[in-house]
Order: sequence, then structure tokens, then C-alpha cells
Amino acid sequence: MGMLHQLNEWSTTHHPRWLVILRVALGFSLLLKGISFISNTVGLQTLLQSSGLPSNEWLTTIIACIHLLGGVLMIVGLFTRWVALAQIPVLTGAVIFINAKRAVFAGESELMLSLVILLLLIFFFFEGGGRISLDDFFRRHPK
Repeated sequence: MGMLHQLNEWSTTHHPRWLVILRVALGFSLLLKGISFISNTVGLQTLLQSSGLPSNEWLTTIIACIHLLGGVLMIVGLFTRWVALAQIPVLTGAVIFINAKRAVFAGESELMLSLVILLLLIFFFFEGGGRISLDDFFRRHPK
């Protein structure tokens, strides 16, 4: 039995139902941040420039699309591990390059929120979508 299969079996039998609420809240927060980035792409480009990262138009589009698509898929629990894996580099960059340069207790700092979301993404990468998700539905009904 492969490692991924063992991880999948363990998470299916040990996944409390309250984690679904946490997964949906995480998905909504990613979706809202994606909407925020789409509505204010100039602000995202300015944020990237001030942190020393390249502020190409394609990078802002990719970040916003990853948040939007990832948020929707996280809410319904479809491709949960893949979505979390795609989000982890974006949030790691946000924590290291953008939020760490600001003061932690400043009014505009989102460091703690970014850290919590990053930790939740790492958790759901290992845990998966759980029993109340489209991942589990398609696993139980393959046809």
C-alpha cells in the first residue's frame, strides 16, 4: 500500500466533521482575498513592487486566479490536497516577502492571518477534504 493511499485511508477514518466548517471558512477566506485582488490589481502590483518582487501583470493575475479557484474548490472539497499544494507557495511568499516586512502590530499587518491560513493549508494538504466533500463523494461513487 502506497504512502498516499495510507494517508487517505487514515484521514477518511479520523476526520472529525467539524473540520468541514474549518475547510469551508478557509475556502471563503481565500475566495474573498481573490476577489479583493481582482478588484484592486493596482494595489497588488504596488504591494509586490514594495516588497522587491517582480510586479508583472501575469503574476498578479496568477495570484488572484489561484486564490479564486482555490477558494471555490476548497469550499466544495474538490481536489483539496492539490488546491492546498498550489496555495502554499503563494502564502509562503506572502508571509516571507510581504507581511514580514511590516510591523506585526501595525494596523495594516496581515501577518497573523497569513500564518494561520498557511498553517491551515498545510494541515488540509495532509488531511484532505474529509467525509463531507466532493473528493469523498467521487471516491465512493466512481461512476
